[in-house]
Amino acid sequence: MPNPPIITDTEFNATIPSLDDAPLESIEAWKAEQENREEDRSVAQAAAQGAVAPLLNEPLPPIENFDAEPPPAPTQAAEREAGAVRYILRLDGLDATTTTDLAKDADGIAVEAAAWNDVRSRFYDLSSLREKGGRAESRAEISQSARADRQLLLDILNGQGFFDADVQVKIDTSANEDGPVNVVLTVLSGRRYYLGQIAFTAPAVQPDDLISRNFAPKTGDAIVADVILAAEAKLSVELPQNGYPFANVGQRDILLDSGSGMGDYTLPVDPGVRSYFGQLRTEGVATFDAGHVAILRRFKTGDLYDSRKVDDLRAALIATGLLSTVSVEAIPGEGAAPDGTPYADLLVRQEAAPPRSLAASAGYGTGQGFRAEGSWTHRNLFPPEGALRVASLLGTQEQAASVAFDRANAGRRDRNIEISLSALHSNYDAFEAYTGRLAVTMALVSTPIWQKKFTWSIGAEILGTSEDAFELARGVRDRQLYYVAALPGQVGFDRSNDLLDPVRGYRMNIRISPEASLGTGKQIYVRAIWDGSYYHPVKDNFVVAARARFATISGISRDNLAPSRRFYGGGGGSVRGFGYQRLGPLDPNNDPIGGRSVNEFALEGRYRFGNFGVVGFVDAGQAYVSSIPKFDDWRVGVGLGGRFYTNFGPVRLDLATPVNRRPGDSRFSVYVSIGQAF
Repeated sequence: MPNPPIITDTEFNATIPSLDDAPLESIEAWKAEQENREEDRSVAQAAAQGAVAPLLNEPLPPIENFDAEPPPAPTQAAEREAGAVRYILRLDGLDATTTTDLAKDADGIAVEAAAWNDVRSRFYDLSSLREKGGRAESRAEISQSARADRQLLLDILNGQGFFDADVQVKIDTSANEDGPVNVVLTVLSGRRYYLGQIAFTAPAVQPDDLISRNFAPKTGDAIVADVILAAEAKLSVELPQNGYPFANVGQRDILLDSGSGMGDYTLPVDPGVRSYFGQLRTEGVATFDAGHVAILRRFKTGDLYDSRKVDDLRAALIATGLLSTVSVEAIPGEGAAPDGTPYADLLVRQEAAPPRSLAASAGYGTGQGFRAEGSWTHRNLFPPEGALRVASLLGTQEQAASVAFDRANAGRRDRNIEISLSALHSNYDAFEAYTGRLAVTMALVSTPIWQKKFTWSIGAEILGTSEDAFELARGVRDRQLYYVAALPGQVGFDRSNDLLDPVRGYRMNIRISPEASLGTGKQIYVRAIWDGSYYHPVKDNFVVAARARFATISGISRDNLAPSRRFYGGGGGSVRGFGYQRLGPLDPNNDPIGGRSVNEFALEGRYRFGNFGVVGFVDAGQAYVSSIPKFDDWRVGVGLGGRFYTNFGPVRLDLATPVNRRPGDSRFSVYVSIGQAF
């Protein structure tokens, strides 16, 4: 006997929509119908809840298991019409507000208020409700964010050692129909757990306490996640710095005892093999062979492995500017040292970078005018690190062209050799000169990645210069041809904290150059210059800086000395407020004629706020005809400056005025350049 149909054909056909060409209803009409259906469903649900009213007589669940939910929300149409739902977030249960107050956990154990403050500040930094600023599109969005914030707060409490903590969420509608929704997160912290026994699962290391002494947390300390993670990270750093290049810190295990509130901590550590530095190997498109890489390292084969020296080698390779990518990795080496310690070789992976570069700079100074410099460099034309540099200078008072060969890291790291040939035209109030110069210099220099306490340079130079200057004996300007040979040498002592923008420490530099003048008969003389500067931080953002300079020329009269080799004072790197070379003796036309000695002093107060700064300064100095400075008749300049701090150093703008101005001196001088004045 066939089964009866579920519905009859008549009922089925009645449910099939008409396929005639009647127009579709509008979107607005469809939305209104959907909202009416939603309201009908809400009425039906309320009726169904009334049918099960006897369930209200059942006992309520325990409060600790109760998670309050928001009351039935209004329809989405109503919330869209309102535009947004306002809410107020409140955090309860964290009552300690100062670092001196003590809160109490559930078992009466004193808890430092700093822990509660840390929980509160971290929560507010990461809270979804806090980020939304008190407005949401709907109550559903508020409820979702509240649940997310509840889990966030639990995670933060766990991170502070409150592993039994709970957070209750309550969302209440304000008594005022137009008022905000109140979102309350109540913290039930429970007890705080503290470290019990601390154990490391590891083989013996050298020294025996290498692991334990570098793990800061101790028995009795609160189990704070950040502290534990930092201690484990320190082990990962300390082991490779002390001879263990292949060390691995495993996953911790903390066994909590709810009765005592203590947690026994166990950390597996695999230190790997204690190793010495072995051989250097290279891989990739090599710019440097292993021999040149060995020049850049600050360790020898057979030294105990230290990851800091590996990082330094990587930085030195990057600083050459000849590599686009580079990595240095420890790998097991071959053989062992005489004491049985195995070697760890270093694998250097390198990829060459474009070796050519263009550079340009510009500046302005009263008395020197505008200066623009540009250069083209091939940094590896003569491998390894043999550079060819062509440069030019265009200025209102100077024009120059030069070509130079540089060998960086020549046989030793940071030892540079330079051979240069240059032509220069200078046109100042003191003199006009056409100069050709050939020079060779070898120097041990500081670099941004390795600021040296001691630097030096030695060199030799010969120059021919045709110079037009005023002759006091004859009372006229005359042009003479000078030939000068020199053997300059320099030593520097640097105890400042930064190469480009020091804020503490001091620097001293001494330059001595024996020279021979061949233009007016053979005469041998010595030029000597001493520079010193001191930096003292009065506050974190305020530094007092001071500078002094003394210079002398002995063995030749002023008039027999080429004007370009004399000493002058004034300008952006000297006494600000006075024009370039404006200090010292003057001719009848009030033009400077230079001297054989000079002294200068400067005092600055540097105030920095963010990437900007303000500087007030006082400069003083004078140039003298005598070979020994007389320390009298000082010229003083005062001024203000602005600084804009960049990643390559501060950009400087100084405005200065002379206090005791002479005829011909400007009332104001402006200086623009890169770097501090000293």
